Amino acid sequence: MIGTSLNPRNENLREVIKSYYLLTKPRIIPLLLITTAASMFIASGGDIDPFLLIVTLLGGTLAAASAQTFNCIYDQDIDYEMKRTRKRPIPSGKVHPTHALIFGILLGISSFTLLALWVNMLSALLALSGIVFYMLIYTHWLKRHTSQNIVIGGAAGAIPPLVGWAAVTGDLSWSAWAIFTLIFLWTPPHFWALALMISDDYAEVNVPMLPVVEGAIPTVKQIWVYTIITVVFSFVLIYPLQTSGLVYLISAIALGAFFIAKAWELQQKPEDKDRAKSMFKYSILYMMLLCTGMVIDSLV
Repeated sequence: MIGTSLNPRNENLREVIKSYYLLTKPRIIPLLLITTAASMFIASGGDIDPFLLIVTLLGGTLAAASAQTFNCIYDQDIDYEMKRTRKRPIPSGKVHPTHALIFGILLGISSFTLLALWVNMLSALLALSGIVFYMLIYTHWLKRHTSQNIVIGGAAGAIPPLVGWAAVTGDLSWSAWAIFTLIFLWTPPHFWALALMISDDYAEVNVPMLPVVEGAIPTVKQIWVYTIITVVFSFVLIYPLQTSGLVYLISAIALGAFFIAKAWELQQKPEDKDRAKSMFKYSILYMMLLCTGMVIDSLV
C-alpha cells in the first residue's frame, strides 16, 4: 500500500492539522468561492444577506474540500510516481487513505447538511452533485481515459455559481447557466496551460492530457480557440441576458483583450513553458477579476 498509517509519535498536532488541510488542495478553493459569490451578488441585485453569503460560501468550501480529498485518495498511485506530488499527505505517508476517506465523507456530509438546513435543498443537491461529478465522471472515468478529460470534466468546477444562484433565488435562471457555461468554456485554456507546464509529469504516469497525446502545437491551437470563445461568450451577460451593466462590460473588454493576447503569445511559441505559465497565471487572474467586475456591477 502506498499510504502508511499516521504515527502520532512522529507528528505533533499542528503537523497533523496541516496534513489534513493540504489534503483539501486549499489553493484551488478561493477561485471557486469567488465564482459562487459573484453569482450570488448578481442574483440578489447586489442586496445580499450577509448570513446567507457566509453560510453558502462555507458550504461550498466544505464541498470543494471533500471533492479534493477524494481526488487525493483516488490519485494516490500517480501522486506517488510524480515528483511534483510525491510529498502530498497520502503518498508521503502522513495521512492513511482510510483516514482520508473518513475525512472526505465528513466534509461532504457537513456541506450537504449545512446547505440543506440553512440555505435550501437545491443548493445542497447541487453542491453534492459537484462532488459526485468530480469524482465519478472526471477523476474516475475521464482523467485517465481521454485527452478531452478537462473539457467535459470542467463542468464540475462550473457548478459553484449554480449553488450560489440557487442559494439566493431557489431556482436556476438563464443567467445562472450562462455563468456556468462561461466557467465551463474557460476551464480548458486554463487547465491546458498548466498541462503544458507539467506535461512530462503526466506522460510519466500515462495520464492522457492533451499535450501528452497530441503535443504542444495542437494543444495551443485548442487554447486559442477556447480563449476566443470564452471572451466572446462573456458578453452574453450584457446581451441578450442584460444581467450585468457598464462596469462588467468594461471589465470583460479589458480582461478579455489581455486573455486573447496571452493566448496569441503562447501560440507563437507553443513549446515555451514560461509562456504557458504566464497564460495559466493570467487565466486565474482573468476569472477572479471578471467575477469582481460582476460583483461591483451588481452593487453599482
